[in-house]
Amino acid sequence: MSTIDRRHVMLSLGLGLALLAGCEQKGPAQKAGEKVDKAVEDTGKAIEKAGKNAGEKLDEAAKKVRDATK
Repeated sequence: MSTIDRRHVMLSLGLGLALLAGCEQKGPAQKAGEKVDKAVEDTGKAIEKAGKNAGEKLDEAAKKVRDATK
């Protein structure tokens, strides 16, 4: 093997090992963090929906008040 071929082989092996090291399993802290992120996201969506519904109800109530005071 020539020097260039050896360098290519070593480089390929190094890159392969680096890729494998980046594909490690999720640990318990990462899994817990992801669950917390999901819970926060779901809570934010629920709050947004509740705010929208409350705004719609306030608009309806204001319309009824305007209609009643004509």
